[in-house]
Amino acid sequence: MTKKQIQTGFKPIGVKDLSDVLGITIKKDEANKVVTFLCQLSAYTENAQFNVSYNAPSSTGKSYIPTEIASLFPKEDVMELAYCSPTAFFHDVGKYDKAFNGYKIDLSRKILIFLDQPHNDLLARLRPLLSHDRKEINLKITDKSQKMGLRTKNILIRGYPAVIFCTAGLHIDEQEATRFLLLSPEVNQEKIRASIMASIQKESDRDLYNESLEKNLPRMQFAERIRAIRDENIQEIKIGFQEEVERRFFEKRTVLKPRHQRDIKRITSLIKCFALLNLWWRDREGSTVTANEENIAQAFSVWERIGVSQELNLPPYIYNLYSEVILAAWQEKEGNGLTRNDIAKKYYEVFEQMLDVTKFRQQILPMLETAGLIYQEADLNDKRKVLVFPNPAHAGTAQNNIVSAGVG
Repeated sequence: MTKKQIQTGFKPIGVKDLSDVLGITIKKDEANKVVTFLCQLSAYTENAQFNVSYNAPSSTGKSYIPTEIASLFPKEDVMELAYCSPTAFFHDVGKYDKAFNGYKIDLSRKILIFLDQPHNDLLARLRPLLSHDRKEINLKITDKSQKMGLRTKNILIRGYPAVIFCTAGLHIDEQEATRFLLLSPEVNQEKIRASIMASIQKESDRDLYNESLEKNLPRMQFAERIRAIRDENIQEIKIGFQEEVERRFFEKRTVLKPRHQRDIKRITSLIKCFALLNLWWRDREGSTVTANEENIAQAFSVWERIGVSQELNLPPYIYNLYSEVILAAWQEKEGNGLTRNDIAKKYYEVFEQMLDVTKFRQQILPMLETAGLIYQEADLNDKRKVLVFPNPAHAGTAQNNIVSAGVG
Protein backbone atom coordinates (compact mmCIF):
# COMPACT_ATOMS: atom_id res chain seq x y z
CA MET A 1 0.00 0.00 0.00
CA THR A 2 1.34 3.42 -0.97
CA LYS A 3 1.68 6.39 1.33
CA LYS A 4 -1.18 8.05 -0.53
CA GLN A 5 -3.48 5.09 0.13
CA ILE A 6 -2.63 5.15 3.83
CA GLN A 7 -3.39 8.87 3.97
CA THR A 8 -6.84 8.53 2.45
CA GLY A 9 -8.02 5.91 4.93
CA PHE A 10 -10.31 4.46 2.25
CA LYS A 11 -10.71 0.81 1.34
CA PRO A 12 -11.25 -0.85 -2.05
CA ILE A 13 -14.95 -0.91 -2.90
CA GLY A 14 -16.88 -3.35 -5.10
CA VAL A 15 -20.32 -3.36 -6.68
CA LYS A 16 -21.99 -4.85 -3.59
CA ASP A 17 -20.29 -2.30 -1.29
CA LEU A 18 -21.37 0.51 -3.59
CA SER A 19 -24.95 -0.74 -3.66
CA ASP A 20 -25.01 -1.03 0.13
CA VAL A 21 -23.86 2.52 0.83
CA LEU A 22 -26.29 3.96 -1.71
CA GLY A 23 -28.98 1.73 -0.20
CA ILE A 24 -28.86 3.72 3.03
CA THR A 25 -31.35 6.12 1.43
CA ILE A 26 -32.35 4.40 -1.83
CA LYS A 27 -34.23 1.16 -1.32
CA LYS A 28 -34.00 -1.58 -3.96
CA ASP A 29 -33.29 -0.31 -7.52
CA GLU A 30 -29.88 -1.95 -7.24
CA ALA A 31 -28.77 -1.61 -10.86
CA ASN A 32 -30.33 1.83 -11.28
CA LYS A 33 -28.57 3.41 -8.32
CA VAL A 34 -25.18 1.93 -9.22
CA VAL A 35 -25.40 3.13 -12.83
CA THR A 36 -26.68 6.55 -11.78
CA PHE A 37 -23.83 6.97 -9.31
CA LEU A 38 -21.25 5.96 -11.92
CA CYS A 39 -22.81 8.43 -14.36
CA GLN A 40 -22.35 11.25 -11.86
CA LEU A 41 -18.83 10.09 -10.99
CA SER A 42 -17.97 10.12 -14.70
CA ALA A 43 -18.08 13.93 -14.51
CA TYR A 44 -14.63 13.72 -12.94
CA THR A 45 -13.10 12.13 -16.04
CA GLU A 46 -11.72 13.93 -19.05
CA ASN A 47 -13.75 12.16 -21.74
CA ALA A 48 -15.48 9.09 -20.25
CA GLN A 49 -18.67 10.89 -19.24
CA PHE A 50 -21.94 9.21 -20.11
CA ASN A 51 -25.57 10.23 -19.85
CA VAL A 52 -28.68 8.69 -18.28
CA SER A 53 -32.34 9.24 -19.11
CA TYR A 54 -35.00 8.18 -16.61
CA ASN A 55 -38.23 7.48 -18.48
CA ALA A 56 -41.17 6.30 -16.38
CA PRO A 57 -44.70 7.32 -15.37
CA SER A 58 -45.25 9.90 -12.64
CA SER A 59 -44.74 8.98 -8.97
CA THR A 60 -42.30 6.13 -9.66
CA GLY A 61 -39.29 7.90 -8.12
CA LYS A 62 -37.35 8.73 -11.27
CA SER A 63 -36.14 12.07 -9.87
CA TYR A 64 -35.45 10.75 -6.39
CA ILE A 65 -32.60 8.41 -7.33
CA PRO A 66 -30.39 10.97 -9.15
CA THR A 67 -31.06 13.80 -6.67
CA GLU A 68 -30.42 11.60 -3.64
CA ILE A 69 -27.13 10.39 -5.10
CA ALA A 70 -26.20 13.95 -6.07
CA SER A 71 -26.47 14.96 -2.40
CA LEU A 72 -23.26 12.96 -1.82
CA PHE A 73 -21.33 15.07 -4.33
CA PRO A 74 -19.87 18.55 -3.73
CA LYS A 75 -22.72 21.04 -4.18
CA GLU A 76 -20.67 23.26 -6.46
CA ASP A 77 -20.40 20.43 -9.01
CA VAL A 78 -24.14 19.70 -9.28
CA MET A 79 -26.71 21.64 -11.28
CA GLU A 80 -30.32 20.58 -10.76
CA LEU A 81 -32.83 22.18 -13.10
CA ALA A 82 -36.61 21.82 -13.09
CA TYR A 83 -38.60 22.62 -16.23
CA CYS A 84 -36.23 24.58 -18.43
CA SER A 85 -36.53 25.80 -22.00
CA PRO A 86 -33.39 26.00 -24.16
CA THR A 87 -33.33 29.80 -24.01
CA ALA A 88 -33.77 29.87 -20.23
CA PHE A 89 -30.99 27.31 -19.77
CA PHE A 90 -28.47 29.31 -21.77
CA HIS A 91 -29.36 32.55 -19.98
CA ASP A 92 -29.45 31.13 -16.45
CA VAL A 93 -26.36 28.94 -16.69
CA GLY A 94 -24.22 31.06 -18.98
CA LYS A 95 -22.24 34.21 -18.28
CA TYR A 96 -22.30 37.09 -20.72
CA ASP A 97 -18.94 37.80 -22.32
CA LYS A 98 -18.73 41.24 -23.89
CA ALA A 99 -15.70 40.45 -26.06
CA PHE A 100 -17.41 37.31 -27.38
CA ASN A 101 -20.72 39.18 -27.67
CA GLY A 102 -22.60 36.24 -26.27
CA TYR A 103 -22.95 33.77 -23.42
CA LYS A 104 -20.21 31.36 -22.39
CA ILE A 105 -21.05 28.20 -20.46
CA ASP A 106 -18.37 25.97 -18.92
CA LEU A 107 -19.79 22.55 -18.08
CA SER A 108 -16.45 20.79 -17.51
CA ARG A 109 -16.64 18.30 -14.63
CA LYS A 110 -20.23 19.24 -13.90
CA ILE A 111 -23.27 17.07 -13.19
CA LEU A 112 -26.46 18.28 -14.88
CA ILE A 113 -29.77 16.86 -13.63
CA PHE A 114 -32.88 17.90 -15.57
CA LEU A 115 -35.97 17.19 -13.45
CA ASP A 116 -39.47 16.53 -14.78
CA GLN A 117 -38.76 17.69 -18.30
CA PRO A 118 -41.87 17.57 -20.52
CA HIS A 119 -40.00 17.47 -23.85
CA ASN A 120 -36.59 17.01 -25.41
CA ASP A 121 -36.05 20.42 -27.05
CA LEU A 122 -33.08 21.31 -24.87
CA LEU A 123 -31.47 17.92 -25.46
CA ALA A 124 -31.77 18.45 -29.21
CA ARG A 125 -29.70 21.64 -28.87
CA LEU A 126 -27.06 19.82 -26.83
CA ARG A 127 -26.66 16.78 -29.10
CA PRO A 128 -23.04 17.50 -30.15
CA LEU A 129 -22.09 17.92 -26.49
CA LEU A 130 -23.90 14.77 -25.34
CA SER A 131 -22.27 12.64 -28.01
CA HIS A 132 -18.81 14.15 -27.35
CA ASP A 133 -18.45 15.29 -30.95
CA ARG A 134 -16.63 18.45 -29.92
CA LYS A 135 -15.49 19.83 -26.58
CA GLU A 136 -16.63 23.29 -27.60
CA ILE A 137 -19.79 23.99 -29.54
CA ASN A 138 -21.14 27.27 -30.87
CA LEU A 139 -24.88 27.78 -30.94
CA LYS A 140 -27.14 30.59 -32.06
CA ILE A 141 -30.50 31.10 -30.43
CA THR A 142 -33.27 33.60 -31.06
CA ASP A 143 -34.49 35.64 -28.13
CA LYS A 144 -37.45 37.98 -28.00
CA SER A 145 -37.23 41.35 -26.30
CA GLN A 146 -39.84 44.10 -25.98
CA LYS A 147 -37.74 46.77 -27.71
CA MET A 148 -35.77 44.87 -30.32
CA GLY A 149 -38.13 42.02 -31.24
CA LEU A 150 -36.39 38.79 -32.25
CA ARG A 151 -32.62 38.88 -31.79
CA THR A 152 -29.94 36.27 -32.46
CA LYS A 153 -27.60 35.48 -29.58
CA ASN A 154 -24.28 33.62 -29.57
CA ILE A 155 -23.71 30.73 -27.17
CA LEU A 156 -20.38 28.97 -26.54
CA ILE A 157 -20.54 25.75 -24.51
CA ARG A 158 -17.33 24.16 -23.28
CA GLY A 159 -16.68 20.79 -21.63
CA TYR A 160 -18.36 17.40 -21.28
CA PRO A 161 -20.80 17.22 -18.35
CA ALA A 162 -22.46 14.08 -17.01
CA VAL A 163 -26.14 14.53 -17.82
CA ILE A 164 -29.21 12.94 -16.22
CA PHE A 165 -32.59 13.63 -17.79
CA CYS A 166 -35.83 12.76 -15.97
CA THR A 167 -39.16 12.74 -17.77
CA ALA A 168 -42.59 11.18 -17.48
CA GLY A 169 -42.72 11.09 -21.27
CA LEU A 170 -42.06 7.52 -22.32
CA HIS A 171 -41.16 8.37 -25.88
CA ILE A 172 -37.66 9.62 -26.55
CA ASP A 173 -36.38 10.71 -29.93
CA GLU A 174 -34.09 8.14 -31.52
CA GLN A 175 -31.25 10.65 -31.75
CA GLU A 176 -31.48 11.32 -28.01
CA ALA A 177 -31.87 7.62 -27.20
CA THR A 178 -28.52 6.85 -28.80
CA ARG A 179 -26.85 9.35 -26.45
CA PHE A 180 -28.33 8.04 -23.19
CA LEU A 181 -28.53 4.97 -21.06
CA LEU A 182 -32.27 4.45 -20.60
CA LEU A 183 -33.36 3.63 -17.05
CA SER A 184 -36.66 3.30 -15.19
CA PRO A 185 -37.23 2.93 -11.43
CA GLU A 186 -38.56 -0.41 -10.26
CA VAL A 187 -42.31 -0.48 -9.62
CA ASN A 188 -42.73 -3.88 -7.94
CA GLN A 189 -44.48 -4.38 -4.61
CA GLU A 190 -41.28 -5.06 -2.68
CA LYS A 191 -39.73 -1.77 -3.84
CA ILE A 192 -42.89 0.24 -3.14
CA ARG A 193 -43.23 -1.25 0.34
CA ALA A 194 -39.60 -0.50 1.20
CA SER A 195 -39.99 3.08 -0.06
CA ILE A 196 -43.13 3.62 2.02
CA MET A 197 -41.39 2.35 5.15
CA ALA A 198 -38.49 4.72 4.52
CA SER A 199 -40.91 7.63 4.00
CA ILE A 200 -42.67 6.87 7.28
CA GLN A 201 -39.33 6.89 9.10
CA LYS A 202 -38.32 10.17 7.46
CA GLU A 203 -41.60 12.01 7.96
CA SER A 204 -42.13 10.83 11.56
CA ASP A 205 -39.18 12.93 12.71
CA ARG A 206 -37.41 14.71 9.88
CA ASP A 207 -34.80 16.33 12.16
CA LEU A 208 -33.86 13.00 13.69
CA TYR A 209 -33.75 11.37 10.25
CA ASN A 210 -31.44 14.07 8.84
CA GLU A 211 -29.25 13.94 11.92
CA SER A 212 -28.89 10.17 11.58
CA LEU A 213 -27.79 10.58 7.95
CA GLU A 214 -25.26 13.26 8.86
CA LYS A 215 -23.77 10.96 11.50
CA ASN A 216 -23.87 7.83 9.36
CA LEU A 217 -20.19 6.89 9.15
CA PRO A 218 -20.25 4.86 5.87
CA ARG A 219 -22.19 7.64 4.16
CA MET A 220 -19.85 10.36 5.50
CA GLN A 221 -16.78 8.42 4.39
CA PHE A 222 -18.29 7.84 0.97
CA ALA A 223 -18.92 11.56 0.47
CA GLU A 224 -15.32 12.21 1.51
CA ARG A 225 -14.16 9.59 -0.98
CA ILE A 226 -16.04 11.33 -3.81
CA ARG A 227 -14.43 14.67 -2.99
CA ALA A 228 -10.99 13.02 -2.77
CA ILE A 229 -11.51 11.44 -6.20
CA ARG A 230 -12.41 14.82 -7.66
CA ASP A 231 -9.36 16.44 -6.08
CA GLU A 232 -7.04 13.85 -7.66
CA ASN A 233 -7.86 15.55 -10.99
CA ILE A 234 -7.48 12.41 -13.08
CA GLN A 235 -7.12 13.31 -16.76
CA GLU A 236 -7.02 9.94 -18.48
CA ILE A 237 -8.24 6.42 -17.71
CA LYS A 238 -6.82 3.60 -19.80
CA ILE A 239 -8.08 0.02 -19.95
CA GLY A 240 -5.63 -2.81 -19.56
CA PHE A 241 -6.49 -6.34 -20.75
CA GLN A 242 -8.13 -5.18 -23.97
CA GLU A 243 -8.53 -8.81 -25.03
CA GLU A 244 -10.72 -9.47 -21.98
CA VAL A 245 -13.12 -6.69 -23.04
CA GLU A 246 -13.25 -8.15 -26.53
CA ARG A 247 -13.88 -11.67 -25.24
CA ARG A 248 -16.72 -10.67 -22.94
CA PHE A 249 -18.39 -8.45 -25.52
CA PHE A 250 -18.25 -10.82 -28.48
CA GLU A 251 -19.04 -14.09 -26.68
CA LYS A 252 -22.77 -13.25 -26.48
CA ARG A 253 -23.04 -11.31 -29.75
CA THR A 254 -22.60 -13.60 -32.72
CA VAL A 255 -24.51 -11.18 -34.98
CA LEU A 256 -23.22 -7.63 -34.74
CA LYS A 257 -25.51 -4.63 -35.22
CA PRO A 258 -24.70 -0.93 -35.68
CA ARG A 259 -25.99 -0.13 -32.17
CA HIS A 260 -23.24 -2.31 -30.66
CA GLN A 261 -20.76 0.44 -31.58
CA ARG A 262 -22.67 2.67 -29.17
CA ASP A 263 -23.04 0.03 -26.48
CA ILE A 264 -19.33 -0.77 -26.26
CA LYS A 265 -18.57 2.90 -25.56
CA ARG A 266 -21.00 2.81 -22.65
CA ILE A 267 -19.48 -0.36 -21.28
CA THR A 268 -15.96 1.09 -21.49
CA SER A 269 -17.22 4.18 -19.65
CA LEU A 270 -18.50 1.93 -16.86
CA ILE A 271 -15.13 0.17 -16.73
CA LYS A 272 -13.31 3.49 -16.41
CA CYS A 273 -15.67 4.75 -13.69
CA PHE A 274 -15.13 1.60 -11.62
CA ALA A 275 -11.38 2.19 -11.95
CA LEU A 276 -11.81 5.82 -10.90
CA LEU A 277 -13.76 4.71 -7.82
CA ASN A 278 -10.71 2.68 -6.70
CA LEU A 279 -8.00 4.81 -8.29
CA TRP A 280 -5.64 4.43 -5.29
CA TRP A 281 -5.41 0.69 -5.96
CA ARG A 282 -4.88 0.93 -9.70
CA ASP A 283 -1.74 1.36 -11.76
CA ARG A 284 -1.12 5.06 -12.09
CA GLU A 285 1.29 7.30 -13.92
CA GLY A 286 0.82 10.97 -13.15
CA SER A 287 -2.80 11.85 -13.85
CA THR A 288 -3.44 8.62 -15.78
CA VAL A 289 -5.07 5.56 -14.17
CA THR A 290 -5.36 2.10 -15.73
CA ALA A 291 -8.45 -0.07 -15.24
CA ASN A 292 -7.84 -3.74 -14.49
CA GLU A 293 -9.64 -7.06 -15.01
CA GLU A 294 -11.75 -6.58 -11.88
CA ASN A 295 -13.15 -3.34 -13.29
CA ILE A 296 -13.95 -5.08 -16.56
CA ALA A 297 -15.87 -7.82 -14.74
CA GLN A 298 -17.73 -5.23 -12.63
CA ALA A 299 -18.83 -3.26 -15.67
CA PHE A 300 -20.09 -6.30 -17.56
CA SER A 301 -21.97 -7.57 -14.49
CA VAL A 302 -23.85 -4.27 -14.32
CA TRP A 303 -24.42 -4.19 -18.09
CA GLU A 304 -26.01 -7.64 -17.97
CA ARG A 305 -28.73 -6.17 -15.73
CA ILE A 306 -29.61 -3.28 -18.02
CA GLY A 307 -28.27 -4.29 -21.44
CA VAL A 308 -31.40 -5.94 -22.86
CA SER A 309 -33.48 -2.78 -22.94
CA GLN A 310 -30.47 -0.69 -24.04
CA GLU A 311 -29.95 -2.85 -27.09
CA LEU A 312 -33.64 -2.43 -27.96
CA ASN A 313 -33.56 1.36 -27.37
CA LEU A 314 -36.36 1.00 -24.83
CA PRO A 315 -36.73 2.33 -21.27
CA PRO A 316 -36.83 -0.66 -18.90
CA TYR A 317 -40.39 0.26 -17.90
CA ILE A 318 -41.53 -0.34 -21.49
CA TYR A 319 -39.59 -3.58 -21.84
CA ASN A 320 -40.91 -4.91 -18.54
CA LEU A 321 -44.46 -3.99 -19.55
CA TYR A 322 -43.93 -6.09 -22.67
CA SER A 323 -42.54 -9.02 -20.68
CA GLU A 324 -44.85 -8.97 -17.67
CA VAL A 325 -48.08 -7.81 -19.32
CA ILE A 326 -48.23 -8.34 -23.07
CA LEU A 327 -46.22 -11.55 -23.25
CA ALA A 328 -47.84 -13.01 -20.13
CA ALA A 329 -51.36 -12.20 -21.39
CA TRP A 330 -50.55 -13.69 -24.81
CA GLN A 331 -49.35 -16.92 -23.19
CA GLU A 332 -52.54 -17.11 -21.12
CA LYS A 333 -54.57 -16.80 -24.32
CA GLU A 334 -52.50 -19.65 -25.77
CA GLY A 335 -51.04 -17.61 -28.59
CA ASN A 336 -54.17 -15.78 -29.72
CA GLY A 337 -53.96 -12.07 -30.49
CA LEU A 338 -54.56 -9.54 -27.72
CA THR A 339 -57.13 -6.77 -27.73
CA ARG A 340 -56.42 -3.49 -25.97
CA ASN A 341 -58.89 -4.59 -23.30
CA ASP A 342 -56.93 -7.84 -22.74
CA ILE A 343 -53.75 -5.84 -22.19
CA ALA A 344 -55.47 -3.31 -19.90
CA LYS A 345 -56.87 -6.11 -17.71
CA LYS A 346 -53.47 -7.80 -17.41
CA TYR A 347 -51.80 -4.47 -16.68
CA TYR A 348 -54.16 -3.88 -13.77
CA GLU A 349 -53.53 -7.42 -12.51
CA VAL A 350 -49.75 -6.87 -12.53
CA PHE A 351 -49.47 -3.23 -11.43
CA GLU A 352 -52.81 -2.76 -9.63
CA GLN A 353 -53.50 0.50 -11.46
CA MET A 354 -55.30 1.49 -14.64
CA LEU A 355 -53.42 1.60 -17.92
CA ASP A 356 -53.27 4.99 -19.64
CA VAL A 357 -54.85 3.77 -22.87
CA THR A 358 -54.03 6.92 -24.85
CA LYS A 359 -50.34 6.86 -23.89
CA PHE A 360 -50.28 3.12 -24.55
CA ARG A 361 -51.67 3.56 -28.06
CA GLN A 362 -49.70 6.68 -29.01
CA GLN A 363 -46.34 6.01 -27.36
CA ILE A 364 -45.85 2.48 -26.04
CA LEU A 365 -47.15 0.37 -28.93
CA PRO A 366 -45.13 2.30 -31.58
CA MET A 367 -41.96 1.89 -29.50
CA LEU A 368 -42.52 -1.86 -29.12
CA GLU A 369 -43.18 -2.19 -32.86
CA THR A 370 -40.03 -0.23 -33.73
CA ALA A 371 -38.02 -2.48 -31.43
CA GLY A 372 -39.44 -5.54 -33.23
CA LEU A 373 -41.05 -6.99 -30.09
CA ILE A 374 -44.65 -6.96 -31.38
CA TYR A 375 -46.69 -6.67 -34.52
CA GLN A 376 -50.34 -5.72 -35.01
CA GLU A 377 -52.97 -7.24 -37.27
CA ALA A 378 -56.65 -6.59 -37.88
CA ASP A 379 -59.04 -8.98 -36.13
CA LEU A 380 -60.48 -11.30 -38.80
CA ASN A 381 -63.76 -11.49 -36.89
CA ASP A 382 -64.08 -7.74 -36.36
CA LYS A 383 -62.16 -5.46 -38.72
CA ARG A 384 -62.62 -2.52 -36.33
CA LYS A 385 -60.31 -4.16 -33.80
CA VAL A 386 -56.54 -4.45 -33.98
CA LEU A 387 -54.85 -7.40 -32.27
CA VAL A 388 -51.37 -7.33 -30.74
CA PHE A 389 -49.00 -10.29 -31.16
CA PRO A 390 -45.52 -10.73 -29.61
CA ASN A 391 -42.78 -11.39 -32.13
CA PRO A 392 -41.83 -15.09 -31.78
CA ALA A 393 -38.16 -14.23 -32.29
CA HIS A 394 -38.13 -12.42 -28.92
CA ALA A 395 -40.92 -14.12 -26.99
CA GLY A 396 -38.87 -17.17 -26.02
CA THR A 397 -36.34 -15.32 -23.89
CA ALA A 398 -38.07 -12.10 -22.85
CA GLN A 399 -39.40 -13.27 -19.49
CA ASN A 400 -35.90 -14.28 -18.40
CA ASN A 401 -34.69 -10.75 -19.01
CA ILE A 402 -36.78 -8.54 -16.71
CA VAL A 403 -34.44 -5.59 -16.30
CA SER A 404 -33.46 -3.31 -13.41
CA ALA A 405 -33.02 -6.31 -11.11
CA GLY A 406 -30.38 -6.76 -8.42
CA VAL A 407 -26.66 -6.40 -8.82
CA GLY A 408 -24.44 -9.41 -8.46
